[in-house]
Order: sequence, then C-alpha cells, then structure tokens
Amino acid sequence: MTDRRRFIQASVLGSAVLATGGVARGVPAAVVGKPRVVSTWDFGVAANQGAWKVLSAGGSALDAVEAGVRIPEADLRNHSVGRAGYPDRDGHVSLDASIMDQAGNCGAVAAIEHIAHPISVARAVMEKTPHVLLVGEGALQFAMEQGFPREELLTPESEKAWKEWLKTAKYRPSINSEVKDFRNLPGGARNHDTIGMLALDAHGNLSGACTTSGMAWKLRGRVGDSPIIGAGLYVDGEVGAATSTGVGEEVIRNCGSFLVVELMRQGRSPQDACREAVERIIRRKPATAKEIQVGFLAMNRAGEVGAWAIQKGFSYAVCDAAKRDALIPGKSTY
Repeated sequence: MTDRRRFIQASVLGSAVLATGGVARGVPAAVVGKPRVVSTWDFGVAANQGAWKVLSAGGSALDAVEAGVRIPEADLRNHSVGRAGYPDRDGHVSLDASIMDQAGNCGAVAAIEHIAHPISVARAVMEKTPHVLLVGEGALQFAMEQGFPREELLTPESEKAWKEWLKTAKYRPSINSEVKDFRNLPGGARNHDTIGMLALDAHGNLSGACTTSGMAWKLRGRVGDSPIIGAGLYVDGEVGAATSTGVGEEVIRNCGSFLVVELMRQGRSPQDACREAVERIIRRKPATAKEIQVGFLAMNRAGEVGAWAIQKGFSYAVCDAAKRDALIPGKSTY
C-alpha cells in the first residue's frame, strides 16, 4: 500500500470517528481503543488489578471481568459483595450476579445461597444452558452440578451484625454504605450494594460483570438490579457498556444500564448518558430521590469512561496501561 493510500484511509477513518462522537461505525474497536477496565467503588481498585492481569496478557474482556469481580466476592472485609455479605432479615446470605459480552451473550443468577462465587455460576449459565437467569434453589442445584462447592456463607462478623440489627429491626438504606463499610468508617446501618465492572480488551471487545449480596436485612427472596440484564448491567459491542450501583429497585424501574447504553448510541458521552439516566430517576420521584443513592458507570467502544450519581460520595476505579490504581470521585446531581 502506498503512503498516499494510507493517508487517505487514515483521513477517512478520522472523519468517521468525528462524525460519530469518537467511535467510527463499522471500524474494529481495537483501532480506536486500548485495554481498560473500570469498576464501581473503592474496592474496585483491587478488582481492577485482578482484571488487568488478564487484559495485560492479551486475555479477553470476558475473562477479565470474571476474574476481577471474584476478588471482592472473596474479600471478607466486604459486606456488600460475595461470601461475607450481610444476610437478609431471616439470617440467610443470598447472592446475585450477571455477566455479559460484546455479542449480547449473557447469564445471571439471583437469590443463590451457599455459593461463594456467583459470577462464575452466572457465566456457566451463559455458556452451558439455553437460559439467561436461574434463581434460588434451581440456581444452587445447577451450581453444584457444575462442581461449585456448597459453603456456609454467613461469617461470624456478619452474623453478629445481623443479631445486632434484630434488636431494632429497622430497615433504611444507607447512602454510600459501600465506602463506609469497606473503609470501616462510622455511618449507621451498612446495607448494600454491589460491584459493577466493565472491560475493553486488546481485540476491541467489551464485557461487563455485576455481583452483589444485595441489601442487608432485605426480605428473603428480594432481588435487586444486579442480576437483571438491562438494569444492573448492559453491554453492546457496537456502542459501549454500563453498570449501576445503589438502590436496585429504582434502577430496575428505569431499565438503567440499557438506558445509558442507548443514550450513548444516540451520541451522548458516557458521562452525559449516566447523568441523564440519574436525572430521569430524580424526575420520576423528586420527593424521595434525595434520600437514596443510585450511580451509573459507563464506557464506550473507544474506552472513554463516565459516571454520575444522585448523591455525592460515589467513586469509581479505572485501570489501564498508564495507571493501575486510579480512584475517581463521581460527579453527582446533589
């Protein structure tokens, strides 16, 4: 190929990128993006680094997000994700998770008990069944058939917190409890929430994962947004990916992560798309929005990242070749 032809092709590509707000339609994402992983909250830093081991070795975004969120799932300091999660009001630890790749393949589990890594069960649902979502006893049965060990997830610390809660049995979600709990800061009842992770690999493929123990002291059987494709997580390889955190009921009511991706499809930046999704929640329930937290995190096909939350205090972690431990305070409406 001549230098002139290369120049012409580069010029056409550049024009296409500008015309589509940074991502050229029909152009392989590897041309416009480099490996990057992002996730919600402070504990996302360690999770990102676990994912980065996969991405930096040329691994897939799907493998990266599974490996990354398994880290907080196993962290006994983390009472909003995985095996150390706080139980429901009856003392049962139940977990939710979802995973999705750039082609729309997805899997999820909800209200699963006795399994330490629900994200890996969710991937098994995606790859080994014709279904998207398995719940409760059926999800547990499937997990055990796939070789996942049955374990007791209620840790002594979580059991102690639950028994303390039973003295008053008051139920009120605590804003930004993920940070308060993980840092062991004071702040009242610490009763949610999740880690959402999005990754772009060297091949230009996007994937996402979301995993949680849900709100502490919830009604048994309650399921939030994390395992609901389109609510807690959504990935479209042509556009971008989004995940959510906070009060899952409000995310479900607004199909939050799907909304963010569709807004990016219409040309919004990741941050603007997240902001519009948050403000839609506020417009629908202005009287109660100041009492809850919902945040969205998004990454487009070019690797651009944005986030927005209802309240101050939401943070997200970014990891790429330039910096492995960035922790960024998310912008908010209030």
